[in-house]
Amino acid sequence: MQHPFIVGITGGSASGKTTFLRRLLASFPEEEICLISQDNYYHPRESQLVDAQGVTNFDLPTSIDSAAYAADVLRISQGQEVRRPEYTFNNPNVVPAELVFRPAPIVVVEGIFVFYFQEVAKLLDLKVYIDAQEHVKLQRRIVRDRDERGYDLEDVLYRYTNHVAPTYEKYIQPFKQDADLIIPNNRQFDKGLDVLVSFLRSKVAAGTGR
Repeated sequence: MQHPFIVGITGGSASGKTTFLRRLLASFPEEEICLISQDNYYHPRESQLVDAQGVTNFDLPTSIDSAAYAADVLRISQGQEVRRPEYTFNNPNVVPAELVFRPAPIVVVEGIFVFYFQEVAKLLDLKVYIDAQEHVKLQRRIVRDRDERGYDLEDVLYRYTNHVAPTYEKYIQPFKQDADLIIPNNRQFDKGLDVLVSFLRSKVAAGTGR
């Protein structure tokens, strides 16, 4: 198997990465694309930093085991299968599944810090940045955290103001200039997705490799 083409995808919280990734993965047969998400490389909850108000901050680079993440991306780039337990944020009601990442012509590496972590960034062949205006991201975050995590508005605004926004300004936005492709997603990303899918299909047809 030739060296896979490794795509890094990042953007601020609630920029629409999850929806974009779902559409991207659906554009290829399962055997042609593999997704490795930063979300499964968090340190245990008890190791996470707690702010002055006693709120756990999962929005810092130190929240992630970047060494393990980079090591797994390197392994799969070398044609090795990777297995890792699903990260469940230590939810006692959830039994972690064993995730299996198999080599594929296209490997997608996703997360808010994939450009910031240099040991990960240096493995990327293409850097994609999903961009959205601040008020759009905040609105999406309010809806998501209310519906999926049960946070009330006060909790969402506190975390966004004290955790999410400072992290974006320090660790995510400065690396936007490193992106090869910036896809605006204030309303929809269809054209940007089409461009990326066409490019990646050409890589698969050519046998990938760098």
